[in-house]
Amino acid sequence: MNKNTLIGLLIIGVLLFGFSWYNNKQYTERLAAQQEQQRINDSIARADAPAGQQGLATDESFNQGSLMPDTAAVNPQAPAVGTVLGGGGGIYNAQLVGKEEFYTLENDLFELTFSNKGGRIAAARLKEYKRYNGEPLMLFTEAGSRFNLNLFAPMQINTADFYFTPQTVSDSVIAFRLYADSAKASYLEYRYAIRPDNYLVDMKIDLSHFKEKIAPNQPDMTLAWNIVSPQEEKGFQNENNYTTIAYKYPGESSIEEFGMSTGTKEENISTKVQWVAFKQQFFSSIIVANDNFATAALKYNTFPPTDDNIKDFSAAMTLPYSASMTEGYDLQFYFGPNKFSVLKQYGDLEFQKLVPLGWWIIGWINRYVVIPVFDFLGSYIANFGIVILILTVLIKLLIFPLTYKSYLSTAKMRLLKPEIDKLNEKYPRKEDAMKKQQAMMQLYKSAGVNPMGGCLPMLIQFPILIAMFRFFPAAIELRDKSFLWADDLSSYDSIWTFPDGFSIPFYGDHVSLFALLMAVSLFITSKINYAQSAGMSNQQMPGMKFMMLYLMPVLLLVWFNNYSAGLCYYYFLSNLITIGQTYAFRYIVDEKKLHAQMMENTKKPIKKSKWQMRLEEMQRQQEALRKQQQQRGGKR
Repeated sequence: MNKNTLIGLLIIGVLLFGFSWYNNKQYTERLAAQQEQQRINDSIARADAPAGQQGLATDESFNQGSLMPDTAAVNPQAPAVGTVLGGGGGIYNAQLVGKEEFYTLENDLFELTFSNKGGRIAAARLKEYKRYNGEPLMLFTEAGSRFNLNLFAPMQINTADFYFTPQTVSDSVIAFRLYADSAKASYLEYRYAIRPDNYLVDMKIDLSHFKEKIAPNQPDMTLAWNIVSPQEEKGFQNENNYTTIAYKYPGESSIEEFGMSTGTKEENISTKVQWVAFKQQFFSSIIVANDNFATAALKYNTFPPTDDNIKDFSAAMTLPYSASMTEGYDLQFYFGPNKFSVLKQYGDLEFQKLVPLGWWIIGWINRYVVIPVFDFLGSYIANFGIVILILTVLIKLLIFPLTYKSYLSTAKMRLLKPEIDKLNEKYPRKEDAMKKQQAMMQLYKSAGVNPMGGCLPMLIQFPILIAMFRFFPAAIELRDKSFLWADDLSSYDSIWTFPDGFSIPFYGDHVSLFALLMAVSLFITSKINYAQSAGMSNQQMPGMKFMMLYLMPVLLLVWFNNYSAGLCYYYFLSNLITIGQTYAFRYIVDEKKLHAQMMENTKKPIKKSKWQMRLEEMQRQQEALRKQQQQRGGKR
């Protein structure tokens, strides 16, 4: 890694460091304001609530970011104020009172809990995964989910307020009905079906027995889905960076994301949307409309790091309605991992785009090179520390010719330093800058040296460096996989946790040994490169020494302390191999022989290129102009 690459990485590091500081400051301010506003809202809600109901969270407060109460207990005998339906709503009023009951459907991959309150999917547990603390991995729980269809039948109703009647169909299908008449001939039905060995859930909103009850002037129906996503990973900040809302327009191959935020973010989409995903770092809950949603209003609130949750997601989507409709709506849910090979199985839905592999060539490298090799190695080797080691060696072998070419170019430039110094002495004046430049280019060409020969190979390697940076934090294969002292390669490793309440700004509350080893290996690599290049530019190198040897390793140590241990381990191995390659190149390359060959090349006649001929012509014109100016000055 030469000085140009280090300068580029330094600039990137400084920018990211500054962004992290600014983002953290903004987050603290927004969080304080949100907590104060929530405190005021809760106080108002408690003051306005009927006697005996103070302290219960309302559906509206849930939409603003509060957790719903656990409603497994018997519902109050009287419906909530403002919920009783008049004007023929007697059958509905009867279904506002009841006891919440839960039902389960499961396959080998997940267990879904359904509730008769709102006829919703109340909780989702993935069987193959655990939370960072060993507890069952819940994508959401009964207390943190809400599913509501707003419609007029004939008065306005919100289905989340009602107790549906369950209809058990089979071990893989369950239905819930909201009756619209006492004879139970008219009803709205939610029908859910799961598939064996599949993360998809089919849902049918059946209107075929409800059609005559829907108001003639019924506008498009609004479907609102809210879930609170628990913290699944060890590091809150790193998981939060990947937890967001994503959605896809119909017919597009790409997806849209809200991006990283530590506060509240919302967006109103006025065009059709095929699906909406509540995306966590390694898992997603997705709702798909087979005939697309007409519009969508999306929002999330971020919980403070001291909470046990990450984000409160909400999506209000419109379902197109017309009087000619006879069946209803077909929806699908995905509750599963953000694993590229799994998500890709769902074809045109483009779920695999949820895995953040990078754009353009970065994503291409990950999709078609890194992931296939990683999956192949993982299918034969159980220890992912060994898999990363082999992957690192393979990548280094792939770019070995570029690395060798970069070393050779740097060595040639260093060996030409005495000749360059002679040219500097020969053309000391600024007026001779063109002559000096021309002489240097002549020297480089005659000696067979390309001044950019050391930069271009490193520039070609840079996409691989960034591809690894994107791949490892998104690789669910590393989740819960231990290696040496790291108990989870997808999260940070910690050999020492600071006392409670103590944290170093930007660095964190722990010491990551892999991050420390990476920084030390980078320091050694930089020191070797500095010594290798020290003779090339004495005027610039003294000013760069501090940045190359000290600032860059410290910045990366702070930056990567909370990152994936697998990523730090990869960079550590990469630096070690680079150090070994450098010493091997020194042994292989006979610099005395190389210098003698370069000097021999300078004695051979070289055909001038058109560019060089134009440069010489410019130099002659400049020299003639300078002499004319001197003559005019002498006559005066």
